[in-house]
Amino acid sequence: MEVFTTCKLQIGLLLVFIYMSYLFIRDGNKLNRLTKTIKCNHFFDWLFVLGELAIFVDGISAYTVNHLEKVHPTLNLIVHLIFFLLYQSFIFIHFMYWLSITDSMPQKIITKILCYLPITIFVLITIISIPKIKYETGIYTNYSMEMSAYTTFISIGLYSILTLIVFLYKKDFIQKNKRTGFAMAMLAVCAIFIIQAIFHEMLISSIAIILVVVSIYLCKENPSLKYLQFYHDEMVMGFATLVEGKDGSTGGHIRRSSAYTVLIAESLRKTPKYKYLMTRDYIDNLQKAAPMHDIGKISIPDDILQKKGKLTDKEFEVMKTHPEIGASIIKKTFGHLDDGYYENMAYDIAMFHHEKWNGKGYPRHLQRTEIPLSARILSVADVFDAISADRCYRKAIPLPECFEIIKAGRDVDFDPDIVDAFLSERKMVEAIFHSCDDKTSNS
Repeated sequence: MEVFTTCKLQIGLLLVFIYMSYLFIRDGNKLNRLTKTIKCNHFFDWLFVLGELAIFVDGISAYTVNHLEKVHPTLNLIVHLIFFLLYQSFIFIHFMYWLSITDSMPQKIITKILCYLPITIFVLITIISIPKIKYETGIYTNYSMEMSAYTTFISIGLYSILTLIVFLYKKDFIQKNKRTGFAMAMLAVCAIFIIQAIFHEMLISSIAIILVVVSIYLCKENPSLKYLQFYHDEMVMGFATLVEGKDGSTGGHIRRSSAYTVLIAESLRKTPKYKYLMTRDYIDNLQKAAPMHDIGKISIPDDILQKKGKLTDKEFEVMKTHPEIGASIIKKTFGHLDDGYYENMAYDIAMFHHEKWNGKGYPRHLQRTEIPLSARILSVADVFDAISADRCYRKAIPLPECFEIIKAGRDVDFDPDIVDAFLSERKMVEAIFHSCDDKTSNS
């Protein structure tokens, strides 16, 4: 009973952690059985483990600091040292998590040193100064102070500020619907640590840990949400593949062209011109919308789609109606989902992916930047896959020639920036091509 009275906050938080651990493991195993391609961020795995350990040791330290007469001084020092190091490690890993999800991980030696040097110094100072720790007597509870405690507060403050800077600077790399949840949790965490730093006796820092883990779990790393997203994406891909099969394709075209599209977007994001256009929301929506680009073919007669030879002018006019049909289907299908961003992108891709940079495409004869960016990106991916794979009316063109055709279309059929981005990822394009099940014999 005495232990419960001293550590009741930590015990309560540990029970929450245990329940979350059960859900995380259960749903994570379900997701792993379904797909090996979707995994939780490994920094979050570390946050989970460090968070539980930190709260557990926090509870032990809360007991030992209030029972100095019963606990050996050396044991008390060891418990407090582990407590301080766990909190410092937790806040550092939290910072690294944010670097990872915003594509900001340090690549150069100097940036890696700047990233790891402060936490290394904090840890060394904490270890060296731990023998000098003092225990203060408060009104309701005892607490520990001196250099090791101050160092822990400084490390938490520094990496919290750095995390907030990363969040604000790279917020476009985070899905828009998740920013508010993250922001509120981060503000609450900062408030808790400020209160703890001012009122040492309160011992509420464990609440900050549970807030960090719960907010990330609910907003980003919940395996159940990943499962639902995967199920949704597979349903869209399956429907698109079913439609694509009308013209003799096996579904490889959908997967390859979608993969090329995302690859181009990721490549564009590395350039100053498109750095802030290629947000995480944009790329996610582009990935979900790309498979829908030929959905309008469902209304094209099979004798036209599967014709072995060249289409007549009349047949080609019928074929040219599939973009507008597809756009209409998307409006009717997704118009009630209250996700205008995704709906508009899917509409643009279906409607305009056959437009050309020089204005000689169809159905609206748009030119240059009149063509939505998403459609310009998909156009390059779509044409490349169309010419590099077997079709009912011709054999696949050898891969090196396909790259030359795309290059020749630069500033004629295609946006030159997008062609440059595509060609710069040639090795990855070839890897995607060769990884598909229905790859052809070309080389």
